[in-house]
Amino acid sequence: MTDLSTDPVVPSGPSVSPMLSVRDMVTGYGDLRVVWDVSFDVYPGQVTALLGRNGAGKTTTLRAIAGLNKLNGGSVKLDGEDIAGLPAHRRIRAGLGMVQENKRVFKRRSVEVNLMLGAYGRGVSRRKLGGDLAEIYELFPALRDRAKTPAGQLSGGQQQMLAIGQAIMGKPKMLMLDEPSAGLAPAIVLEVMESVATLKKSGLGILLVEQAVEAAVGVADQVAVLDVGRVVMSGPAGSVDDLAVIRDAYFGRRPGSDRQH
Repeated sequence: MTDLSTDPVVPSGPSVSPMLSVRDMVTGYGDLRVVWDVSFDVYPGQVTALLGRNGAGKTTTLRAIAGLNKLNGGSVKLDGEDIAGLPAHRRIRAGLGMVQENKRVFKRRSVEVNLMLGAYGRGVSRRKLGGDLAEIYELFPALRDRAKTPAGQLSGGQQQMLAIGQAIMGKPKMLMLDEPSAGLAPAIVLEVMESVATLKKSGLGILLVEQAVEAAVGVADQVAVLDVGRVVMSGPAGSVDDLAVIRDAYFGRRPGSDRQH
């Protein structure tokens, strides 16, 4: 098995530019530095899984990319354009979508209204959004069946699907998912990951933050592992054939291991 390196991976084959490129990111909360050496790429039609133990800086990295945390160093480029100086709402307009942890939907609003609100910034009429709604319902049939139901009455898995659908209604070219499997039953986790695999076929670049390592690696094309605010290894998901490399990064080098990092 090939060990992962700490350098961002460039796919082989025809030249493709990253949809999202993060270099030497430094960020945190006020005077508290949480992330200080993070670099990775996400390519169109691919999933990059950002993995690491709790407190490693995964969500903080996503928040800095989205413009919710101040970038104190490094660069963030979306489809080749520097977005580090843009406020959060302009990053959304530039094509960046994010589904935050804990299924943040409008629970008193119906499923369909939640989806419509996801397209608010596009300035498109309700009638013209019919085709977009149909695409979401095709991806998540359970939402079609409950289109008029208040979101708060959905199961946890259905609320997660709704949150993803809401983000997709904004027509992003880059989608960030923060712990989409959190609190879900294993069968529902599999369903959510299958939807992620379907989404990348549309050409979306997807950055997936996950604690469910095996599920994330199963859908990912690239992986980057964070530990204490920095990327300690990155590489093709296919090189992690027994998850041992990631396990070492999560828990430290195992006794008797001769693997070099």
